[in-house]
Amino acid sequence: MNKHQTDKANATAFPVDTIRAMFPALQRAGDFIFLDNAAGAQIPQSVLDAVTNHLVAHNVQRGGRYGRSVAVDQAVADARASVALLINATSPSEICFGMNATSFIRLVSLGIGQMLSERDEIVITDMDHDANIATWLALESAGAKFKWWRMREDGNLHVDDLRPLVSDRTRLVACTVTAHSIGSIVDVTSVAEIAHAAGAEVFLDCVHYGPHGLIDVQAWDCDYLVCSGYKNFSPHMGFLWGRFETLKRLPTFREDFIPDEPPYKVEAGTFIYENVAGMDAAVQYLELIGRNLAPSNNRSRRENIVAGMGAIRDYELLLAREMLAVLKDCGATIYGVADEARINERVPTFCFNIGKLSPQRIVEEMAEMQIGIRDGHMYAPRLMKRLNLSMDSGAIRASLVHYNTVDEIHRFGEALRAIVAKLS
Repeated sequence: MNKHQTDKANATAFPVDTIRAMFPALQRAGDFIFLDNAAGAQIPQSVLDAVTNHLVAHNVQRGGRYGRSVAVDQAVADARASVALLINATSPSEICFGMNATSFIRLVSLGIGQMLSERDEIVITDMDHDANIATWLALESAGAKFKWWRMREDGNLHVDDLRPLVSDRTRLVACTVTAHSIGSIVDVTSVAEIAHAAGAEVFLDCVHYGPHGLIDVQAWDCDYLVCSGYKNFSPHMGFLWGRFETLKRLPTFREDFIPDEPPYKVEAGTFIYENVAGMDAAVQYLELIGRNLAPSNNRSRRENIVAGMGAIRDYELLLAREMLAVLKDCGATIYGVADEARINERVPTFCFNIGKLSPQRIVEEMAEMQIGIRDGHMYAPRLMKRLNLSMDSGAIRASLVHYNTVDEIHRFGEALRAIVAKLS
């Protein structure tokens, strides 16, 4: 079966119409097309129901002896178990909930800043979200030194370039799993092999990869990982995973009455319980996709997640190929992986420009045509500089997830051609 036959089979097999019917925002949107999913995905009805049920049935503080409070404790425990399955953690106690990924990156960086000693070097990249760069650079005052792992001209990080940067002075390698701006996927398993061979740790920003592919912290052999629910079909919240013993060693702020062990030592203060309940439901939604595609009474929850995320990945490769072809047909300069033969190195998040046309103007014209995309620096100033793009204008980003369709891509292409003709 050739590529086009495979794409057609994937398009036919993936139940996108059934999936779209699960999302109230898509049903109410009319002609509007959501192509700004990298800034936040929509949520299925089951997630909305979970949030509403929490607020109506037990919107109280956890830790009490009465039924509603006990129900909150159980909801948080259930969510830990679900997220642990989602990322293949060894134990739910390794899952820490909070406001967002950025705050967790800062929390870990502050702890690591107190443990630098002779291992005082941190490897960072010029392809990451600035939250996973500036947060580490802030440790310079604590004595940290930095090595830059730089993206190649082909739009990705190469592990061969990482090897000479890592030594017995390396404390940590911090990198993304997938670039939120240009969609490139990093070989994080090899990153861990290189870092651990030198006795260093690995911190992964998995926020953008979360909705697109299977997360497996055991297979990746990383030490820390952060993710956010808002891209993963959940309300706004974030979670941190770390190896239990690693989190246990990490210095954190906590009140004296908080147990000095994960996850409690990491979760300072009250977090948004209803959104944690929503994250639990989002994991169950991904399980449902896998279960419905190949019904079986014998599969575990994790196996259903594996099946669901595998189907999503296959379908999104189809979307990525279609979007790549449309952008090239429109004369776009595509930043990141633009070779169809390397499509497996990316997710369907595309950063591009059209000649010297204003990104802002194109995005405004798209909005008039009921298509939501984004322009700007994408919170990646170092990447913009690397791409010779101005922080003021930046680039255009169109980002798809598994509830988008090939028809939406074609409508986007028609709109882009009309806008280019109008503005040229």
